Amino acid sequence: MQRKPTKIDDDRTQFSGASPAAMAVLVVVGLGALAAGFALGLNGGDQLQRFSASYLVSFCFFLSLSLGALFFVALQHLVRAGWSVTVRRLAEIMAGNTLTMAILFLPILVPLVAGQSGLYAWSDPASVPAEDRELLDWKTPYLNVPFFTGRAVFYFVVWVLMARFFLGHSRRQDESGDPALTRRMEKFSGVALILFALTVTFASFDWLMSLEYAWFSTIFGLYYFAGAVVGFFAFLILLAMALQSGGWAVRSITTEHYHELGKLMLGFLIFWGYMAFSQYMLIWYANIPEETVWYLDRQTGPWAWVGMGLLFGHLLIPFFGLLSREVKRRKILLGAWAVWMLVVHWVDLYWLVMPTFAPEYLPLAAIDVLCFVAVGSLFLAGLVRCAGRGNLVPVKDPRIDEAAAFENV
Repeated sequence: MQRKPTKIDDDRTQFSGASPAAMAVLVVVGLGALAAGFALGLNGGDQLQRFSASYLVSFCFFLSLSLGALFFVALQHLVRAGWSVTVRRLAEIMAGNTLTMAILFLPILVPLVAGQSGLYAWSDPASVPAEDRELLDWKTPYLNVPFFTGRAVFYFVVWVLMARFFLGHSRRQDESGDPALTRRMEKFSGVALILFALTVTFASFDWLMSLEYAWFSTIFGLYYFAGAVVGFFAFLILLAMALQSGGWAVRSITTEHYHELGKLMLGFLIFWGYMAFSQYMLIWYANIPEETVWYLDRQTGPWAWVGMGLLFGHLLIPFFGLLSREVKRRKILLGAWAVWMLVVHWVDLYWLVMPTFAPEYLPLAAIDVLCFVAVGSLFLAGLVRCAGRGNLVPVKDPRIDEAAAFENV
């Protein structure tokens, strides 16, 4: 039976014409900001520790957007969702940017391998206080540079291959229209989510939690994951709006899709709050010094105000702000809340990392802006490169008509 034409058939979905110039500008800006941030770091007299910490915050922020996208893509195939088809390609492109993030991990990994990293105290046992050396000895089989490097390589290989699998199959379907490609992606999605859960959990342990090697939390991986998915939905909303303002996917992505994305952002915002509360409550109730020490630095001095700001800014205020149906169906309001959530997501990661190196003061400075611009510009350049290689909408997906006719109830 021949498919009936729909309103999205004449939609503008090719981005290739705009990609080369935009990518060149973004690469130049990114490399320039990175060089400026590195120069400021050299003048800090701390063996680039301040630069490395700021770079780690921005890296984990933008990586979280790609990881949230990979989760979304796999989940949509697992549940065989139809409503999301017209926004799923944007998520596939974001997930495909994990290759760019693998390259951007080198400024963190290379100094560590060279023995010059100021980020991870466990990499230099001689600098560890005598009272902590016995504890570190127990963790050395896991916290050592060769194993850390091997795990990082494994994480990125898994993420890149999964992203290429979903994006590659989806784009092949744009040419052939073969529904077997959809069935193949659905069969793999369950395995993909298991691999995703394991790799994201241990990556958050390695790159963030091990900044303070004496501290541990089994909920930390879920905490990072929840923030990543909230950040992904916020960025996806803004990305779709930006493309539509330029004339792309104007008919394919409707108010109904924005409404659904807003609901999902709200849902995972609540999940982030639940994870944050669960981690804090269990550590507070147990009152074990090895666990409470991490929170002591983050609920004293100026960092206590940042933590209180996250309680209100990352949970309570946006919770009530996004409850209304009207908010989720008006682009200007939903877009404003998406920007808000991206800002507080970055603040959350800053709160996770920086008290390790500056427990008594807020070190916010120009170097943080430069690192954010550097990683962000190169992240966007990767998105443009990936988006320019095909359609922005999976035009021959077997559920494309369901997505075009989707309505919230």
